[in-house]
Amino acid sequence: MGVVFTKSCLTLPFLNRSCQPAITTINMDIIMQIAERIRGLREALDLETEVMARECGISEALLIEYESGKTDIPVSFLHCLSSTYGVEMAALMSGDEPRMHSYYITRAGKGVKVERTGAYSYQDLAAGFQNRVMAPFMVTVEPSDPQTPLTLNTHDGQEFNFVVEGTLEISVAGKTNVLNPGDAIMFDARKPHGLKALGGNNVKMLAIIS
Repeated sequence: MGVVFTKSCLTLPFLNRSCQPAITTINMDIIMQIAERIRGLREALDLETEVMARECGISEALLIEYESGKTDIPVSFLHCLSSTYGVEMAALMSGDEPRMHSYYITRAGKGVKVERTGAYSYQDLAAGFQNRVMAPFMVTVEPSDPQTPLTLNTHDGQEFNFVVEGTLEISVAGKTNVLNPGDAIMFDARKPHGLKALGGNNVKMLAIIS
């Protein structure tokens, strides 16, 4: 079955995961599937890459990279697509349309998971809930070379991060802070922000994007 996008009222069979091509690794296979859903959404809405890129606040070249499936696709971009075009984020991530509207339980370790080829991976903790106004994720940040600069992102809305384990370096609007387990930060996600795991260990954190 395809997924119905509420804003355009189009039934989009391209979201069927069984139609996605096999790639060499699990990580890249998942990213390629998401890339194809992004491209399929754009084509179904009859949008040029230039238009979608402008409406999501990124360059056309970057959107084309995302659609190629050859580069990491940040969750902030998926959130932007979700809010801009009225499509459920879970549909973009997994190809499944959320069905629950009263409540949705995600059991431990069972969130819809996207393994990134870059520095982190994330699990959607509310993939089955319809018409969300916020998106909760359990994020795992892998350690990187201390000399590697932070990759900064921006997106609409606000973001809340709560560190569960590990030591996290986070930069928001040019100011850097270090967070330990139990620490939390809330910030304007329109400000450039980025994060890094310190101490050679993974960081696990709860991230909520509005």
